[in-house]
Amino acid sequence: MFYFLRMPFNLADLFEVVVDTCPDRLALVAGDQRLTYRELDERANRLAHHLCEAGIAPGDPVAVLSWNRAEWVEAELGIYKARASVINVNYRYVADELRYMLQNSDTRALIFERAFAPMVATVAPDSVDLHHLVVLDDGSTDEESAKAVADLGAVEYEAALAGASPARDFAPRSPDDLYILYTGGTTGMPKGVLWRQEDIFFAALGGGGFGQPPITTPEELGSRVVADDAVSVQIVNAPMMHGGGQWASFINFFSGNTVVLNCDRHYDGERVLRLAERERANSIMVVGDAMARPLADALAAPGAAYDLSSVAIIGSGGAILSSTVREELTRLLPTALVMDSFGASETGHAGTVLDLERGGPKFTMNPTTSVLDDNGRPVEPGSGQVGRLARRGHIPLGYYKDVEKTAATFLVDPDGERWVIPGDAATVDADGTLHLLGRGSGCINTGGEKVYPEEVEAVLKAHPDVFDAVVVGVADERFQERVAAIVTTRDGADVTLESLQDFCADRLARYKQPRELHLTDEIPRTPVGKPDYRWAKRLASQAANERNE
Repeated sequence: MFYFLRMPFNLADLFEVVVDTCPDRLALVAGDQRLTYRELDERANRLAHHLCEAGIAPGDPVAVLSWNRAEWVEAELGIYKARASVINVNYRYVADELRYMLQNSDTRALIFERAFAPMVATVAPDSVDLHHLVVLDDGSTDEESAKAVADLGAVEYEAALAGASPARDFAPRSPDDLYILYTGGTTGMPKGVLWRQEDIFFAALGGGGFGQPPITTPEELGSRVVADDAVSVQIVNAPMMHGGGQWASFINFFSGNTVVLNCDRHYDGERVLRLAERERANSIMVVGDAMARPLADALAAPGAAYDLSSVAIIGSGGAILSSTVREELTRLLPTALVMDSFGASETGHAGTVLDLERGGPKFTMNPTTSVLDDNGRPVEPGSGQVGRLARRGHIPLGYYKDVEKTAATFLVDPDGERWVIPGDAATVDADGTLHLLGRGSGCINTGGEKVYPEEVEAVLKAHPDVFDAVVVGVADERFQERVAAIVTTRDGADVTLESLQDFCADRLARYKQPRELHLTDEIPRTPVGKPDYRWAKRLASQAANERNE
């Protein structure tokens, strides 16, 4: 059964319901900043008014290029209040990647940190739709950034807010207002996943509270706000420029809880635990082993002592915890439940991990989740038949400006039911639980970041000494997978991992760059001319196993 709210609303309206229910409750802790629901709402109102006065209209894309900070949350709320769409930009991007994002998303306004100003100045002339820029003070004092900000004519963020009204006097909004989340695509370039805001609320943001019946009116959300003595404090470690950071934050906001945003530029397990200790956190949100393993290492360090008696949950989203790390955390913090949730940018929350038996994660499934065969029919539970993970009901509209990818991912079954099928292979056990096998596209998950081989291969092949290249993911103790390059050189040229990384530095974000290199005389190809990825995976994995012996 699908639920629809019976009045004009979007995510900003729902947040305002919570604000009116608990205005003076602490909503957000971000570094040294502490904002109540009322204060966060008023600052978002000011930004929304500023954007509207700058000519931003309903539906216009507004990009945010920033590390985690309170202003990221203010910006997201303010953009929704103005009925515009948030475009999440990865702060690790280099100029070519930023240029693509602004052009592909048709970004009309950009909110960015001062340190990024020189890169923004480089790409802004090529972004024909971009007409308004707002700069966030990040402490940068270098002359290059100052000159770039001046040349761009960017408005200072705090000045923009100071000159705008804090009133909540906006026109009615719509459940059809767009929520856009950029994620990787099988071509290697980011794709904008288009959601109606009503659909993302029910699919990924709790729908009024996980474990409770979905709300049927916006006002009903007020009755779901927890009492003052039941407020939960969650540390959100994921970046706000990822779906994981946004979803974890808004799930908590819609319950009236407190979000503690990790604003460190470098992830440090000990600092996260000290933050949890200081804020009396009840839950810590991580992204797979890349974030969970440093927590375990900090807990296990000689002489380590933390008061984590308040912590009841360590939850992972965006990457699955390995059984080793899960067991280690459980041993070191026995009073906390260690758990995974499963989902994707195209599906929202799709299930919860039960265990990691038989070499892969096993999940409970939401009622709207299934595994379909090639004919669009559910596979038989317990049959061992491999199908593709699918979800129906509150699902995206498609991909922004990509009709072909939309047609390939969003299918209609023989009964007329529309499904999203992002590409994960899976089976269904006899008890109805789902056994996930992996993404058939070869997507590499490194520390929660998606890396698509084709994009990296294209850059490597542009190197003057590289003749051919294949990129695969190999197991990594901390990051789940790391990027491995299998390369043939031109005329016996001397190619090293360091030289490839230097070549990639201005072309790819660091997390996409190869972390290991394997030289070979020839890269086998399939009969249709595609690289033999199975061979490449075996080669890289065998080398890794030999190193570990």
